[in-house]
Amino acid sequence: MKLLVQPGDGVLPLIKAISAAQKSIEIVIFRFDQREVERALANAVSRGVSVHALIAHTNRAGEENLRKLEMRLLAAGVIVARTADDLVRYHAKYMIIDRRELYVLAFNLTLLDIERSRSFGIITQDRGIVAEAARLFDADTLRHPYEPGHTSLIVSPTNARKRLGNLIQSAKKELLIYDPKIADKEMLHILSDRAKNDVAIRIIGSIEKKKNGQLEARRPVIRLHTRTIIRDRRTAFVGSQSLRHSELDLRREVGIIIGEYKTVNELLKTFEADWKAKVAPARVQVPARILKKRIKTVVQKLTPLPPVVKEAVNEVVAKAGPDTLNPEQVKETVQNAVKEAVRERVQEILDEKEDQ
Repeated sequence: MKLLVQPGDGVLPLIKAISAAQKSIEIVIFRFDQREVERALANAVSRGVSVHALIAHTNRAGEENLRKLEMRLLAAGVIVARTADDLVRYHAKYMIIDRRELYVLAFNLTLLDIERSRSFGIITQDRGIVAEAARLFDADTLRHPYEPGHTSLIVSPTNARKRLGNLIQSAKKELLIYDPKIADKEMLHILSDRAKNDVAIRIIGSIEKKKNGQLEARRPVIRLHTRTIIRDRRTAFVGSQSLRHSELDLRREVGIIIGEYKTVNELLKTFEADWKAKVAPARVQVPARILKKRIKTVVQKLTPLPPVVKEAVNEVVAKAGPDTLNPEQVKETVQNAVKEAVRERVQEILDEKEDQ
């Protein structure tokens, strides 16, 4: 078992895993902007690996990008399926390599999550857990009902409430929690009960104020995009589900409970470092509608950053191939490409809380 810590480990471990695959790759995608991963998947297809991507039917503002990703992957030979619309959201992020290695990710395959947020991923070769994840992947791909089997794989809305409730309730001495927002009434009640029974509880994230009782949370120093619970320094949960009603009962979320000493200890060290870090000052909250108007104005006048320009130019040249490039056509195409790239990046920032 191995722990991925973001920011820090980056996307390279995932690319290496994809590049080492011999028979099959199965990947579930909610948000995605990592072209290196996309190229690695395409390269895997070219060497005979069966690559199957299950892509969320929607992630609200980024739906158009998901459809574009589908088309690019299909063109590369990847087998693409779209999640059903029976649940409010399919927010799970995981990957299976050769049906022998499972990557359970709390982060999306995006620059924001990987390089600018605290998040984690768990890599395991436990046969039972890998087989369970493969069964879940097959069920969601074929849109068949899924019934949980292995107790270590936490899947919303099937077993998450019960398993996470039990994890918290069984704490004897301490609970360390990363959670963007704890708001579920039942879970808050269990946490309050543990606190009354002298269990030390520290939370990095936030709690719904009207329901928090005596519980307190500390704001993270950097953006938080993990849901993690460490119980009594011996057992931990890492996954995509917050302790909120929608993420426990209405959405597809996936996480894992682990007890491997080294991995739990690494989580502990990271939590303690984050807890001791100087807390960033509170930000002034601006209503979303006003913020969007302001950003729209900025985008219209924005001078793009060089990397964005470079990417747009490369795209134009690649599409033109051996044809002669008309200077005016290049200028217009690059301008449009840059505007689109900036709009997408701004929209990602505006909607980053949607997958929390």
